[in-house]
Order: sequence, then structure tokens, then C-alpha cells
Amino acid sequence: MREEILQLYDKVVEANPNFVRKGKTMPYTSANGYMFSLLNKDGELGIRLSKEDTVKFDETYGAKPFISYGATMREYVLIPESLLEDEETLGKYLKKGFEYVMSLSPK
Repeated sequence: MREEILQLYDKVVEANPNFVRKGKTMPYTSANGYMFSLLNKDGELGIRLSKEDTVKFDETYGAKPFISYGATMREYVLIPESLLEDEETLGKYLKKGFEYVMSLSPK
């Protein structure tokens, strides 16, 4: 995993009091019994978004599937390199992911 992406992820997660980073080898965030962000072993970041937010994300960045351990993660978008340089926007998408999983029935 690329150290700079891990540091950025930690910084963005720490900026929101609702988020707690979990996982030692595969960092992730979860709420309401669902993960909403994940760093895979290749150092790629995926965020789980609602259908509406995925469409908007696709229009702006081109939503590519997020793959972790060979599996395509349903409802996740792969965060492009360009967005990894924009902490504020990245934080907004993490918040959208959090809000989405909070709208689901608790697990």
C-alpha cells in the first residue's frame, strides 16, 4: 500500500468526528453495520455511494468499478488519482458514503 495514500485517508477520516478508521492491513470505515470506504491491497480507495451519487460521480470523474481481492465491490466507485489531491472533495464523498449507509436498514 502506498504510504501517502494511507496518510491522506487517515487525515480525511480524522477530520470528520463521525468516522473511525478500522482495519490494520486493510483500512476501512463503517457505520450502521456497513463499510462505506476501503483501501485495497493495491492502495486504491473505494467509496460506497448511492445510485444518485454514483451517477453524479460518473459525470464528473468517470465511475470505474472498485476491485478488492479480485472481487468487484458493489456500489463502490474507484477514487481517481486526481481526487486524491483534493482533501475537501474527498471528505465530501466520504460523507456521502456515510450518509448512504446510514440510510440503509441497520445490520
